[in-house]
Amino acid sequence: MEIRVLQYFLAVAREQSISGAAEYLHLSQPTLSRQLKDLENALGKQLFIRGNRKITLTDEGMTLRKRAEEIMELVRKTEDEIMFSEETVTGNVYIGAGETKAVRILACAAHRL
Repeated sequence: MEIRVLQYFLAVAREQSISGAAEYLHLSQPTLSRQLKDLENALGKQLFIRGNRKITLTDEGMTLRKRAEEIMELVRKTEDEIMFSEETVTGNVYIGAGETKAVRILACAAHRL
């Protein structure tokens, strides 16, 4: 399960519409529908009740919504902790290089010119 797909799921749950969520996410409606169907298939559960104009969550969908919101909050907190950390990583960087016989020949030839 990818964070991106959880964001898609949450957008659909919030908008109660695949087309509304697709517009919000700047995705095509078929792309979003496919991602959601793949998520349902991966979990082996139906997450939405698809109506003519409105989508509602099943019990499993409501459980996923709660957990997805918790996961997204943890992601935000983790990013903030790392990005705004006062700790600076220090150390040495070593870069190695090798020389082949062909490069040596080319260098000698260029030097003679």
